[in-house]
Amino acid sequence: MADDLPPDEDDSNLLGDQDFKAAFGEDLAQTLKLETWSSGVDPKEIMARFQREISTAVQREDRVRALIREKLLPRIAGRKHGPAEAGVFRALPGELSTIHEGLLFPGNVIAVLGTAVSHQSLPLSITQIGVAAVGYHGSAGTFSQNLFRKELAAKDTNSLQEAVDCIANRHNTKAAIHREILSRLAQRGIRTYAERAVLVDKVTAEWRIGHGNPFAHELLTGSGHVGLLKASLQVLERLVRVQQKFVFVSNAQPEQGLMTLGLALDAGEYIVFENLERQTKNLFRSWKETDPRLPLTRRFVHTICPDVLLGVFRVSNRTAPRLFYAHREHVHMAARVAMADSIVRVEKSYPLLLDVAELTCRSKFGEDGFEGFVQDAYAQAGAHLQYLLERESRR
Repeated sequence: MADDLPPDEDDSNLLGDQDFKAAFGEDLAQTLKLETWSSGVDPKEIMARFQREISTAVQREDRVRALIREKLLPRIAGRKHGPAEAGVFRALPGELSTIHEGLLFPGNVIAVLGTAVSHQSLPLSITQIGVAAVGYHGSAGTFSQNLFRKELAAKDTNSLQEAVDCIANRHNTKAAIHREILSRLAQRGIRTYAERAVLVDKVTAEWRIGHGNPFAHELLTGSGHVGLLKASLQVLERLVRVQQKFVFVSNAQPEQGLMTLGLALDAGEYIVFENLERQTKNLFRSWKETDPRLPLTRRFVHTICPDVLLGVFRVSNRTAPRLFYAHREHVHMAARVAMADSIVRVEKSYPLLLDVAELTCRSKFGEDGFEGFVQDAYAQAGAHLQYLLERESRR
């Protein structure tokens, strides 16, 4: 499906010579000449180059920051097509302390995060999904699921054709793509769905904290499966219409324009920028009208997405800003909840509860323990190491 293809599969994204030169300051042909490459490693030369390049880049960013702060931030409120809630705001230290004492530390805020680990071999692929919900009073529950994808269907024919079909299927490119889509569905789609389902249906705290965009790409596309799309939209609709008191925080930088605005903020400030309708519309613009996902996603975008706002906050001038997502009715309180939990560990400026949830997932559902179970099971089956491939070292 078009939305599942990597960006370089689309010929509209092909780079020209000028694009490369504008980005890197030299022609690609010059870069490819090995005569221009350094011989060996000279730490002194490398450090001098790094310092020069980084210093120049930081100076440019400082100039842009000053311009944004003076000229653009005052225009965010009341801009055309922006939500009524848009603007630049400040969370006072006393307000954050009140949230610490009244919500966070008494356990009235729960963070939910999941993990997925997998083992793939010729006879069997296993995916383990784990989700943890934690608050400052401890764990609010852990949930797990194991998926077993068999490469061979159960047959008792013992015919030559069965062996031929097995080899042909494993060699077939279309079948390999199908296996890859199933792998992504298990590792990302179902895990992301489970995080939101636990946050909505298994947690009872007044406020909930999640990771990333609540309307994640893998949910609104169904990761290639209409069943996951339907289940996801139902959970997300309950999140927005019923729960409402939630905040999702991202530690990635998918919205670099908004992150640039965030860097112009001072500590304690946050921006409410726009709702999620514009963003999510882009998901299905390339879908065919016959795509069964289209009417479901289109309805969701027009009826639910306007109620969720995107913003950015900053709790320290020495750390990066963070994107956040919240219901429009509670966006200012949501920003303060996220900031209050982020300032607990100011050197990272990211909600501590999300980190605790991640550590809980790693300890209970991490790769080391999972691989141990897998290897032991293969040994018990008499297969030992013949199906256990060495882990790839390059990415």
